[in-house]
Amino acid sequence: MALKKVVILGSTGSIGTNTLQVLEDMQDQYEIYGLAANSSVEQLLAQAQMYHPAVLALTDEKAAKALRDCGRFQGKVLQGEQALVEICQDADLVVLSVVGVSGLKPFVYCLEHGITVALATKEAMVYGGRLARDLMDKTGTTVLPLDSEISAIFQSLQGNKKEQIQEILLTASGGPFRTWPLEQIKTATLAQALKHPNWSMGAKITIDSASMANKGLEIIETRWMFDIDPDKITVVVHPESIVHSAVRFADGSVMAQLGATDMRLPIAYALRYPERVPNCGRQLDLFEIGALHFERPDYEKFPCLRLAKQAVTQGSAMQMVYNAANDAAVAMFRSGQIGFWQISQVIEEALQSFAGTKVHSFEEIYAMDGQIRAFAAEVAGRFV
Repeated sequence: MALKKVVILGSTGSIGTNTLQVLEDMQDQYEIYGLAANSSVEQLLAQAQMYHPAVLALTDEKAAKALRDCGRFQGKVLQGEQALVEICQDADLVVLSVVGVSGLKPFVYCLEHGITVALATKEAMVYGGRLARDLMDKTGTTVLPLDSEISAIFQSLQGNKKEQIQEILLTASGGPFRTWPLEQIKTATLAQALKHPNWSMGAKITIDSASMANKGLEIIETRWMFDIDPDKITVVVHPESIVHSAVRFADGSVMAQLGATDMRLPIAYALRYPERVPNCGRQLDLFEIGALHFERPDYEKFPCLRLAKQAVTQGSAMQMVYNAANDAAVAMFRSGQIGFWQISQVIEEALQSFAGTKVHSFEEIYAMDGQIRAFAAEVAGRFV
């Protein structure tokens, strides 16, 4: 049997490196055909030397030139934003884990060309909104979720009918500031925001977890991944992060997926779906956990969550406004231009400014992204 060609977009990030570990046990099924990153030349080269892909891609053109010039990789090197699409052309499966709107173009390409997507870039679904959902329905291309929460919902739905869903229980750890008083959260530092209590993730998603904007994005992703009424999505704060999410059905039954806080588990499930096979992920020990706790979210302490619920009821355009404004605000927080609390203020002002905006094509989405980021920078300038 011919091996399936897998391409990993964002191979040097947390999802990408975990995916490569999982694939080491799946060499009977997959060939690592292509790896793509933004600008991490040395890390990408190290991966290439270990996994021997045919193609590498770097969206940063200077980094791509440096990769070519070093003479340490003899395969094909692609460069620029379009490289994320070009590297997918010969793939059987694409693991999509790049940050931001960059993931939307390869997502659309894969949907249009019937290339299975293992999706970790929630922004692709958030930006794409109704347009992406309609394209998924039109093409029938397989999309398998890699996010632990979205994977948990997907797994809980196996053997059940979507029409029988009463409620989706989307769990959240609460992040590092769950027990902090409001005034302390308002003065949180970058170092404090980067200390997640349970998960080891990249800086952007860790900060999003601290503000709970990540859970807001997952509300939107859940809405479109399963084409479900957003009123049926309930966020549940679950500090142990053992129940990754659950679904309540019409008969009152709740199906939940539990597991260790290890991204290799949902990655392995997606890569071997619908089979379940032994993998390198950590095993869950319920006796060690002992007890599980569940709380309602505090929307006053975490306004990003409230704003996401607002955006998801206002249509696809407002959801991408939420995403792009948050993206820009987090970048400015990381560079010291604004404080942690001002992330939510930037998002709120953006939602107000772009209220009523409609998008009718993916091209309009790409164009609007820049406008939103420019507005966010303008808002942040007033905070200085």
